[in-house]
Amino acid sequence: MDIQTALRQPDVAIIDVREPFEFNDHHVEGALNIPLQSIPNRLDEFRQMSGPIVLYCRSGSRSGMATNYLKSNGFSQVYNGGSVGQMEMFLLPHF
Repeated sequence: MDIQTALRQPDVAIIDVREPFEFNDHHVEGALNIPLQSIPNRLDEFRQMSGPIVLYCRSGSRSGMATNYLKSNGFSQVYNGGSVGQMEMFLLPHF
């Protein structure tokens, strides 16, 4: 499954891994803020997510680290959405 398909799933979880002040400044509608440093302590929360997980940040670097971490902990449907701008482009309606 590619990221476009993952984002169209009804149970997709969009996770912003930036710090709360960054999230509060601007974020993708419907995203959940789970900062990168808190991910190891919140694995049970991720395990309860039933669909694909798409992570993003400011540039794609932190979301890449989060994606690799989750994959190394047994998650398979995890995608790096890149930056907040890239995520907004992915979520634009396509005709």
